[in-house]
Amino acid sequence: MLRQYLYISTAPSLSREEVESILGSSARNNPARGVTGLLLYNGRNFLQLLEGEEAELVDLMLRISYDPRHSGVSLLDRRNIAERACSDWAMKRILIAEPVEERQRLLEAELPQGLEPETRKLIVNFAVLN
Repeated sequence: MLRQYLYISTAPSLSREEVESILGSSARNNPARGVTGLLLYNGRNFLQLLEGEEAELVDLMLRISYDPRHSGVSLLDRRNIAERACSDWAMKRILIAEPVEERQRLLEAELPQGLEPETRKLIVNFAVLN
């Protein structure tokens, strides 16, 4: 059964290169594990949506929780899904560097249409965090 996890974490001192390294690792490793999703970083926090089989997501969350590049990993949502919302994204980075008042509108336009309304709301609300 497919599952979807949504978590937030704190990583206030990552360089652009470190964020790109995380995305590169995800793009290389996730397809073999059957994991898809998206990653947002606002310069202080990550919000990541992961989709895949339960065992793969549990393993990935364990690795994320032990990753020294960020802390305070908090699972916001975990649910069964009938189909992937991010089926074409091994790990899509969505930039949210625009002024706060523009972030929500631009983020809403980039998110996949198949997201559950509650999940979409959590992700869009992340855009106003600094």
